[in-house]
Amino acid sequence: MHSYSLIAPAKINLYLEIVGDRPDGYHELVMILQSIDLVDRVDLVPIDTQEIRIYCQHPQVPLDGSNLAYRAAQLMSQTYPDTFANYGGVAITIHKNIPVAAGLAGGSTDAAAVLVGINQMWKLGLTQPELQVLAAKIGSDIPFCVSGGTAIATGRGEKLDAIAALSKLWVVLAKYQNLAVSTAWAYQTYRQQFASSYISDPESVDSRASKVHSGPLVDAIAHKNGESIGKLLHNDLEKVVLPEFPQVDRLCEAMRSAGGLGTMMSGSGPTVFTLCETESQAQAIKQKLKEKISDPDLEFWVAQLSGNGIQVGSTRS
Repeated sequence: MHSYSLIAPAKINLYLEIVGDRPDGYHELVMILQSIDLVDRVDLVPIDTQEIRIYCQHPQVPLDGSNLAYRAAQLMSQTYPDTFANYGGVAITIHKNIPVAAGLAGGSTDAAAVLVGINQMWKLGLTQPELQVLAAKIGSDIPFCVSGGTAIATGRGEKLDAIAALSKLWVVLAKYQNLAVSTAWAYQTYRQQFASSYISDPESVDSRASKVHSGPLVDAIAHKNGESIGKLLHNDLEKVVLPEFPQVDRLCEAMRSAGGLGTMMSGSGPTVFTLCETESQAQAIKQKLKEKISDPDLEFWVAQLSGNGIQVGSTRS
């Protein structure tokens, strides 16, 4: 049986609107998600025993059943028990480049890579939509990570409509290493503060999603208008995260003043990004920020927007 090495891209949010509550306890969302070429590598190696093993060099990545990559392998073993019994277990090694607890879907994209890799390893022949249905069982943004590119996400984030892929723009990302924001806390706090503004009836929810589909940001993306995209970035969670985490608020202001097309926090944070027209502009902004904020705890990355989801990097017998 073959071993597989998979490339797992991070994602940023270009748009995140919280529309209302859902009966399942999640929020009804309208988002525009975008892959970037900051990636993890996930290696899958078959083993003879009926086990799932996780390895990772990053000290913040759990190596037990709480790891989304572990849960993805476990889901596949439970969904296809005869195949699991036939082929045996898998050793998963995550080579971590995407920052942890950063609002960049690092854990989710690793899980997506495991789903894609096991599908190949066990010769299941599952289509991308079938993999996304499985992915939604373990995480709201894992279905997007499977396909990647640029997409409108609705529901709790698992319903996807691909739109014209962006790839020529660049992004500067910055995150304080020792700062993490709980996604659950961010959404719960938003509910506490803004529940009175929520939409409740399904028709209004659908109408709000339709307006985003036909709205100015999607139009700007379709026309590859970087300047307009930068001006139209939006993230509701900034309303609760920035007041609670002044470090992130100050980082947003510093990045905004350094230039670029537009600056925003990604997801629940605490990563902040600035869109740029070119790599040289991105590198110049990164350098300017490093000189302005002299803090060894602050890390920077430069990445290009990507049209790719999970890619099989290599196979070996």
